[in-house]
Amino acid sequence: MSATQSFWSVPQRAGEPAFRVCMSCLSEVFYLKVPMPDCPTCHGVSTYEAFTIEAIRDWGTDDLIAKAGLAEQAASLEPVSVTSAKSAD
Repeated sequence: MSATQSFWSVPQRAGEPAFRVCMSCLSEVFYLKVPMPDCPTCHGVSTYEAFTIEAIRDWGTDDLIAKAGLAEQAASLEPVSVTSAKSAD
């Protein structure tokens, strides 16, 4: 039996990094979202910190860097909602 992971979306503020890394296990990274209710690897709660991809490349493991790339790619493939697709007129 497999369970579907649920996520909280994290809006990106100007100048804030888009990636969230679990600081408990340092092995999970998410792009503009965090899993709920906890980290799927270590089950840490509220342990996420924001990082840029450059920072993750500086200190992250090869696995974490690869996960960050995949998370960013997956986010670019997600359908855009009507409200976020509207441009400023």
